[in-house]
Amino acid sequence: MCRVRQSSLTQMFFFTNIVVMEDNTVIAFANVGARYDNNPDILTDVSFNISAGSFYFLSGASGAGKTTLLRLIYQLHKPCRGMIKLFGRPTNNISHDEIAELRHKMAIVFQEYSLLSHISVFDNVALPLRVRGVAEDKIKKLVNKTLEWVGLAKYANANPKTLSGGQQQRVSVARAIIVQPAIMLADEPTGNLDDENASRLMELFIQMNKMFGTTIILATHNSKLMETYKFPVMHVENHKLTFLGGAAKTTVKKAANAAAATEYFADLTRQFKEIGEK
Repeated sequence: MCRVRQSSLTQMFFFTNIVVMEDNTVIAFANVGARYDNNPDILTDVSFNISAGSFYFLSGASGAGKTTLLRLIYQLHKPCRGMIKLFGRPTNNISHDEIAELRHKMAIVFQEYSLLSHISVFDNVALPLRVRGVAEDKIKKLVNKTLEWVGLAKYANANPKTLSGGQQQRVSVARAIIVQPAIMLADEPTGNLDDENASRLMELFIQMNKMFGTTIILATHNSKLMETYKFPVMHVENHKLTFLGGAAKTTVKKAANAAAATEYFADLTRQFKEIGEK
């Protein structure tokens, strides 16, 4: 069990304050601690609010707890202390069905891609839509458009094992964005990409944030990326989380493909609206 540093009454009072302060909070942590088995704490007394539509980088050394923080948000790991709320709902004692319901509003991209090697690239990207019961004709349109954007349209029928690491990462991102999530969590999504493709993916995430209002937390070691795109930073160090920088929007010049990205997301938004009305 985690080491308790504050009384339950203090934690309850603090968390109540969090909820009152932010009525558009989609992610709230109050005095959260996390560890694996009986090992020392990975994260200790982590408290923060993330408002809907925010964009944050998540930085920190390898092993500092970035992935653990993402796993806590996505409900892949439970805290050993404290309280997590998602979309205003406490998650400490929710059922598997309730966790599944929350995950339908989120998407996550991990370093290991997690692609299914026995089905095609197209089917990997289509999988979350099929789970939701979307009609196949609309799935085809959405998957083809998404693969076109991430530069993999010609690999739709390929087996993921035949692609490079960078290409597999783009398939993983395509699968995540196609459900138009309210929260996108990304763990080093540009780690295996060259500068051009990293910029392409960053523009994609930025347009998701602008057009959909998607809340994005993007973990990265890439200091150049954080210097180029001036989003605020959540930094993990010595088991603690601190916030660096206050810029809410990127101040860099728009990429050359920004207009195409805007058109893509406007079209995708219309198609998702059609899907919702089917």
